[in-house]
Amino acid sequence: MEDKILLAHGSGGKLSHDLIEKLFLPHFDNPILARLDDSALIELESGARLAFTTDSYVVSPLFFPGGDIGKLAICGTINDLSMSGAKPLYMSASFIIEEGFPVADLERIVLSMHKVAEECGVKIVAGDTKVVGEGAADGIFVNTTGMGLIPEGVYISGANAQPGDMIMVSGTLGDHGIAIMSQREGLEFASSLESDCAPLHELAAWMVEASPEIHCLRDPTRGGLATTLNELALQSQAGFLIEEEKIPVRDEVRGVCELLGLDPLYLANEGKLVAVVPPHVAGKVLQAMRGHPYGKASLVIGQVLADHPGRVIMKTRLGAHRLVEMAVGELLPRIC
Repeated sequence: MEDKILLAHGSGGKLSHDLIEKLFLPHFDNPILARLDDSALIELESGARLAFTTDSYVVSPLFFPGGDIGKLAICGTINDLSMSGAKPLYMSASFIIEEGFPVADLERIVLSMHKVAEECGVKIVAGDTKVVGEGAADGIFVNTTGMGLIPEGVYISGANAQPGDMIMVSGTLGDHGIAIMSQREGLEFASSLESDCAPLHELAAWMVEASPEIHCLRDPTRGGLATTLNELALQSQAGFLIEEEKIPVRDEVRGVCELLGLDPLYLANEGKLVAVVPPHVAGKVLQAMRGHPYGKASLVIGQVLADHPGRVIMKTRLGAHRLVEMAVGELLPRIC
């Protein structure tokens, strides 16, 4: 553990995991939290199973191509619930606002949140507002908490991956990370590049309807695909093998990565998911994914192995194999 908190502790990578496992988990430990999935699974006496999640959003800039901090907050929480197979139902929204923040911008953010929540059939039922002094919050921070209902017969967790499972992604990777950076740094492209920020509840529902046997779902946000796959490999204690040539990345994203020395495997996404699916239902699930607008570019990118448990290996375009580890530093600060 570091002596002081660094920006990289919020990256979703190795330092974030160290902070959770060595500081938070020992003090807050309980069977629900110990699962370390994107949503907590709460079983009620009635037999109903609830998914419960919370997240905070500190993105900079607040408004970016394809979305804003409000849309990001609603979509991010809906997606975390959806990755357990749950139907999102209710949310809270809390705001920490810096003194002097324009009311017009606040209303724009709130309207964006309302629009996405209404389209997804989610009710915002509670909230809180705090105002801090000028210079204490960098504009506005948003926290959301969500609750949803998990259908009977659905048991999705990062700990469920098994050898033989197929690894899928729902589309191109890194769009959000590069869209945020391009807006922040004033980069321009020949074609428009927008954040992939989108609610994935319907896509996940279509997948579960195609087969409730899905083992893992996860949206690769902070830390990107590489960190997400490492999380799943560690939780399941299985080996993951992916193929570089099958990983979908837009030309614009790849070009910026080559220019700036970034790896698209570590770039954030806000409208994509990773699925780990038993081989005998992989075809049905992939067909369902491709039938939805947010999954039409879905691909199988690898499989789960019994070898090298807890590790992710990538077969490169040259046929070699390299270890893919969690993100260690902070590649793009303030992306979500």
